[in-house]
Amino acid sequence: MKEHPILVDTDRVEIPPDAAELAHRIVEIASDKKGSDIVLLRTAELTTMADFFVIMSGRSDRQVQALAGAIVDQLRDEGIRALGTEGRQSARWVLLDYGSVIVHVFAPEEREFYGLERLWNKAAQVVRVV
Repeated sequence: MKEHPILVDTDRVEIPPDAAELAHRIVEIASDKKGSDIVLLRTAELTTMADFFVIMSGRSDRQVQALAGAIVDQLRDEGIRALGTEGRQSARWVLLDYGSVIVHVFAPEEREFYGLERLWNKAAQVVRVV
């Protein structure tokens, strides 16, 4: 079970360094695999669900599967396993749960339809790779 962050002051939440490192590593893997419009959002101040969301698009169902597979495989090789995965069969929206980091890999139409960036518009954007 994910530990809840410790409040440092009224506006800031302490995030474990390994969560930030993991989020940046996921962005790096996705970028290497040619993921498009990769966004890293800091959600720690908004929810206890996760400290970060990584949102990205694949240009096709095949690339959505390849991006999700690359993230899972490379992190597993580094000793990091997902707590859960959803949507790998349909490859339109794949969710990878790493506890403090949740990864969303979308087909372009689903990303536009669900609009997670609009839904989480109060989250600080840490990184954007276009």
